[in-house]
Amino acid sequence: MLAEWFVAFLTVYSSLGALFALAFVTAGVQRIDSEAKGSGFGFRLLILPGTVAFWPLLLHRWIRGAPDPAVEDTPHRRAARRITS
Repeated sequence: MLAEWFVAFLTVYSSLGALFALAFVTAGVQRIDSEAKGSGFGFRLLILPGTVAFWPLLLHRWIRGAPDPAVEDTPHRRAARRITS
């Protein structure tokens, strides 16, 4: 019984992920990743499986309208910026 429930859960999860992925790779990816603007079909096909798997996280970022991820601000990065500046 537990195995049947688990398979049913995975079926629903992946079905919702596939529906989300179709919308996300056509319109949503540009909103949360500025580097994806103007990307071609190959890139979108490449990110499709990961989008299906991680759709709740991507949906959350898409709804929030969160732009690119924040850049870490560690002592090492600050020192590297001072050297190159």
